[in-house]
Amino acid sequence: MLQRCLDLLAPALEGPDAVVVDCTLGLGGHSEALLARFPGTRLVALDRDKEALRLSGERLAPYGERATLVHAVYDELPEVLHRLGIARVQGILFDLGVSSMQLDEADRGFAYAQDAPLDMRMDQTTGVSAAEVLNTYPPGELVRILRAYGEEKQAKRIVGAIVREREKEPFSNSARLVELIRDALPQAAKRTGGNPAKRTFQALRIEVNGELSVLERAIPAAVKALDVGGRIAVLSYQSLEDRLVKQVFAAGAATTAPPGLPVVPERYQPRLKLLTRGAELPTEEEIAENRRAAPARLRGAERIREDVE
Repeated sequence: MLQRCLDLLAPALEGPDAVVVDCTLGLGGHSEALLARFPGTRLVALDRDKEALRLSGERLAPYGERATLVHAVYDELPEVLHRLGIARVQGILFDLGVSSMQLDEADRGFAYAQDAPLDMRMDQTTGVSAAEVLNTYPPGELVRILRAYGEEKQAKRIVGAIVREREKEPFSNSARLVELIRDALPQAAKRTGGNPAKRTFQALRIEVNGELSVLERAIPAAVKALDVGGRIAVLSYQSLEDRLVKQVFAAGAATTAPPGLPVVPERYQPRLKLLTRGAELPTEEEIAENRRAAPARLRGAERIREDVE
């Protein structure tokens, strides 16, 4: 859905001296496309993964000073812009979830299809790993995580098996966890929704990286950083992320006036205009080209006025 993202952002980035922020740099594919399509635009790109920054730095080197890459989590956007002396930006792009590099590097432990150390940290220099979560969290907390972040209906059954197994030997690798989940689930649960470990792995990844709490802070901060006329596009890959983005955009696009006012004062007028009707889905062609695009949901919005106190 890269082309659609570029088209959504285009009206805000075609003028001179525009600044666009790629909040999820990854391997730099989106950033490279932004720099190529909008030759007058400066890019600021964030990523918490130092290896991603190194690889994308090589990819974006031909663009020289037009590209500024920063080691940061995307909820740190206000601090990053302040350090760079940038008051407002004209475009912001989020491509949420796990990057292809992280999925494809076996030793990161994100993918349930291959055996790997249970790490799952996007920034491997800080925080607790997925193995530490599995081996040390109380059973009740593990159940909450699997239900809240993985929407896993069989959370109690899976956690019961995890607790029994970790008493025998701590978890360290993904294959053992995948096998445990397969054995713990009833046959009916294995016949739906792809790999039965998918929801547990998603829940662990979200917990390890604090993804939802980071996103809760990041999307409102990004909207606030937009200039009037600036645009934001967000690609999410699971319902929890998409719901959060939807709520922030819907709140910004709604009037906050008390009911019954004959004229709505400026301070109650919407700050955002929605650019997508609901969440846009990838085309069949896009899914055929990249199977990982299948769950993608795209939402866009434009900042239409300043906050009025």
